[in-house]
Amino acid sequence: MLRQSHSNIEIQVIDDASSDGSAELLLNLRKRKSFDLYFHKDNIGPSCTFNEALARARGEFIVPFGSDDVMMPWRVEHQIAHMIDKPEVGICAGNIETIDDRGRVLQKQRRRDLPFRRLNFDDLFLSKKPGPPAPTLMIRKDILLEVGGFNQRIRLEDLYIELAVTRKGYFIDVLGEVLAQYRIHPTNTCKNKRFMVNSVLETYACFSDHPDYAKACAHYRNSMLLKYARRDKALAREILADLPFRAWNMKTLRGIWRLPQPLEE
Repeated sequence: MLRQSHSNIEIQVIDDASSDGSAELLLNLRKRKSFDLYFHKDNIGPSCTFNEALARARGEFIVPFGSDDVMMPWRVEHQIAHMIDKPEVGICAGNIETIDDRGRVLQKQRRRDLPFRRLNFDDLFLSKKPGPPAPTLMIRKDILLEVGGFNQRIRLEDLYIELAVTRKGYFIDVLGEVLAQYRIHPTNTCKNKRFMVNSVLETYACFSDHPDYAKACAHYRNSMLLKYARRDKALAREILADLPFRAWNMKTLRGIWRLPQPLEE
């Protein structure tokens, strides 16, 4: 963020009760760089923290960003240039490049070079198109306020806000360029498989009034059943148990085929 080509940036750093030495590093960095710094005595979670930053922010665009990822220097400039004359676009995003915990580019899963796409609510809710990578989100502040900010009861804050914004009729434009580097490390939230599955379904439940709610849940469960049938068989069986028979499809059958069959007595 400190190396962005766009100069008119307000930086807010909130230390959410970290215990890894981050506080001291931030205090030393602030002696050399200008940014607002706040500390929490108790951990309140990302959604509450983002809402706190939103309340303090004075700019037109909001960029929530985790401490372990890296922005490309042109990121903010390119996203503002795209959004500035498109009031129908509530969120702008882009592609990502993956790096390891030392900042080295991972060659096997280096980039997601997907072309430009415009997403509406159904595209996201029913997984019709690839969603926007979380480390690249730029959101209009007035629209964030319009949807009530981040839902403090939802732990997967990025998916919720994407669905909330598009449900209001706005679009998400995903640019076909790399805007951030996503750091892969042992404690990535996405590696907690059970948490991710439960959190996505918990987020979908916030939109249970949508006529395709049951379809969206079934589609997601089928995808996760197939994904985890070999990686986490206990979780896969739980997903299968929650999947109505009427929602079974070829993914369901492929997932069941991957599960080991019980031995006959």
